Amino acid sequence: MQIQTPSTKFSYLNWPKKRLAVDVTPHRSNLILALLCASQFMLILDIAIVQCGAAPRLQRTLGLSAENIQWVVGGYALTFGGFLMLGGRLADVAGRRRMLLMGLVLFIGASMVGGFSQSGGMLIAARISQGFAGALVSPAALSLLTTTFKEGRERNRALGCGVPWLPAEHRLG
Repeated sequence: MQIQTPSTKFSYLNWPKKRLAVDVTPHRSNLILALLCASQFMLILDIAIVQCGAAPRLQRTLGLSAENIQWVVGGYALTFGGFLMLGGRLADVAGRRRMLLMGLVLFIGASMVGGFSQSGGMLIAARISQGFAGALVSPAALSLLTTTFKEGRERNRALGCGVPWLPAEHRLG
């Protein structure tokens, strides 16, 4: 299947004129879908866990002030949102799969540093690093999902993460 991309007015952007969608077997596509959904779930879960439950305990354990605990909570979200466009562009230039893997490795490393942190500054730096890594992972995962699955029912189902428990009238594809 060939996908047309815009290339007339913006030729200086070096967009490919035609590219092939990834051709995968159904079993492999389910594995890809599961991995991409798990990576997105991990990114969103990380912000929710700290914001909802761990912040008071972190504040007591590390002796953080109210201002510093806000950096622990907001540092992730701020860098995540701030670097999303850069992450998308890097995925286009360096490769989607490469950015996804590099972002996941960086995210896991920053999570380990955050888990073993002994001071508030170390924890804040780890959370900011996690946000940057998340900004690399999220656009790469979404673009891999849209190029792996064929347009139509298959892609709609993948974008809805398969949701087989929904009634048929509420499904996307």
